[in-house]
Amino acid sequence: MKYSLAIIPFTIMTSPTTSTILMVRPANFGFNPETASNNFYQKKDDRDALEINTIAQKEFDNFVALLRKEGIEVIVVEDTKTPLKTDAIFPNNWFTTHQDGKVILYPMFSPNRRLERRKDILEILMQNKFLIDEVIDLSFFEQHEQYLEGTGSLIFDRENQNAYACRSLRTHEVPLKYLGRLLAYKVIDFDAKQLIDGKESPIYHTNVMMHVGSDIAVVCLDSLPNASEKLVLQQELQMTGKKIIPITSKQKFQFAGNMLEVKNGQNEKFTVMSRTAYNSLNKAQIKTIEKYTKIIAPEIPVIEKLGGGSARCMMAEIFLPRA
Repeated sequence: MKYSLAIIPFTIMTSPTTSTILMVRPANFGFNPETASNNFYQKKDDRDALEINTIAQKEFDNFVALLRKEGIEVIVVEDTKTPLKTDAIFPNNWFTTHQDGKVILYPMFSPNRRLERRKDILEILMQNKFLIDEVIDLSFFEQHEQYLEGTGSLIFDRENQNAYACRSLRTHEVPLKYLGRLLAYKVIDFDAKQLIDGKESPIYHTNVMMHVGSDIAVVCLDSLPNASEKLVLQQELQMTGKKIIPITSKQKFQFAGNMLEVKNGQNEKFTVMSRTAYNSLNKAQIKTIEKYTKIIAPEIPVIEKLGGGSARCMMAEIFLPRA
């Protein structure tokens, strides 16, 4: 396994949906003040750290059980006790995997989240008979305060080789364009805003306001203040054959944009979202999603409240080839 910084574009046909995901069971889950500065979904909790982590572990275990019940392969990795990593439960931010055997490591905004990058997790993937040919480490961008937080920042449409991203303090244009060239993906980037205490603020992660599956796109179009960028986004989604399901800003705050499409060994497709997100959707939205996929909706209220992330953030997709 080799490490590389070079831009070597590659093009490969890939399934847009994975049947294997990796999840990290928390050891010290809790509120992270470093990320709370621009993640307005995080809320403090007065309970002690041990109780919070115990509840988060229970929510995590129930989530994994729901996925496995539907035949979806889940690789569970235990977080390490030290160093303390309150957000280790969200591994999608620090790495992505690709069907040609590449793993990409990403530059992270919060210094304490950079501790989540673990070489042994990649070794665990290889122990599970996945082939890793090359690890491309983009963390050098952190030296220049430039960030791109994996599939928090990026919404991949792997089938059409598109990468959607809303610009923010966690998603900068330089590493974004770099990644686009690296993957030979078309980058569709835009501004996305939300009202917090009466003030307009950038949405910190794209996967808060947008999900792209093989047939559908769930997106908060109201969050795009620039009319031309909104039109480009709509047109790109329509040209790639996606059925657009608009969600409101209120639904976005209930994590309705934070979804992921997965499949089982029988190629049955599922859209995974939290119970909070599911409860925010209206009957027509649910019916449209269920036209294309089944829905899995775990209850993860404590993880959502303190972590400011939801179901999608807890799942790292594995697209690596099998040995």
